[in-house]
Amino acid sequence: MVALVGRPAWAVLAIVLFAFGLVSFSIGLHAEAAHADEAFAMKLVEAAREQRTVPVIYDPSYRKLEYPMGDVPWFVGVCTDVVVRAYRKLGIDLQPLVHRSGLGSGDRNIDHRRVVVLKKYFARYGRSLKVSSDPKDYDPGDLVTYYLPDGTFSKTHIAIVSDKETLEGVPFVIHNRGYGVREEDWLFGSEITGHYRFAREPNIEGWTSEEK
Repeated sequence: MVALVGRPAWAVLAIVLFAFGLVSFSIGLHAEAAHADEAFAMKLVEAAREQRTVPVIYDPSYRKLEYPMGDVPWFVGVCTDVVVRAYRKLGIDLQPLVHRSGLGSGDRNIDHRRVVVLKKYFARYGRSLKVSSDPKDYDPGDLVTYYLPDGTFSKTHIAIVSDKETLEGVPFVIHNRGYGVREEDWLFGSEITGHYRFAREPNIEGWTSEEK
């Protein structure tokens, strides 16, 4: 800590102004980062919301995909495909990211489409947030995973938190639990097993923001 006692008044003033400038600069950086995170989250929500207009058949069967940017036919999808397709609209291809992370089985056709693998990936490369019953803890763009004890196709599930809320202030989620992509009041529809936030720079070669 810089000692101020015995220093000329002008020196003390200079030190105080310098410290104030550092604090202001730091606050400005944090505010800018927070704004960027919020903007990214809203774009992710919109990318997921757009999928509601596309009729898809819930089909969890294994398929051989191209790599990278491999996808099942547009009329097919499961809960993880909502997430994968939303991130691709933002220039982020989870398929190679998950594959290169080594957190899955090594099968680049399916690892990025498995909730258990995405949980590990988001926990390591994103932010793992607390699981709670307080709706205020969940922000738009957050990723929430679930355990479905009565799941017909799978016991695991993932959804994206929406910016829309119920009258009681509970956020909607955007997901596909077997009936197509929907935006609905289901945040606490089943046991929550994970809560994450993930954003990064685009990794799709040649992608530009205008493509969204």
